[in-house]
Amino acid sequence: MYKKILLTVLGIAALSLAACGGSEATKPDVDDKSVGTGTGTDAGVSGKSLDTKGKADLLAKRRVYFAFDSSAVDAENRAIVEAHAAYLAANKNIKVVFEGHADERGTREYNLALGERRAQAVERMVKALGLTADRIKTVSYGEEKAVAMDHNDAAWALNRRVEIIY
Repeated sequence: MYKKILLTVLGIAALSLAACGGSEATKPDVDDKSVGTGTGTDAGVSGKSLDTKGKADLLAKRRVYFAFDSSAVDAENRAIVEAHAAYLAANKNIKVVFEGHADERGTREYNLALGERRAQAVERMVKALGLTADRIKTVSYGEEKAVAMDHNDAAWALNRRVEIIY
């Protein structure tokens, strides 16, 4: 009897762990053009100078994507955040909201906390680039505002994001 219970508990634990894992999806190639363009040239923290078209392309992207179970901003997304920080620094009357999101895997509470960590990671970056706290708001929606409803790696990758709203 004890062995059956132990095997059942171990089986459930193994299935739970297997359900939480998964292969990491590659970042989707999304063309998000929800904002106007910037002008001039600028160099961000990465030290790379951006021409007008390059800066405009980065400003057109309003979503910062994250790896599975991570709040680290990778190099590609760092350039997006730097471009928005430069734009906001040049336009001191604009306030910004960073909305953190997560995919559907994990508990509701965990995903809310992960979305918050993601929004705060972007907030820390723009503060380091000169924006003041009174112009920034962060909010987490966890898994509640998914942009892709499928249950696969591609959809989950689209839902692991921070939306830049201004």
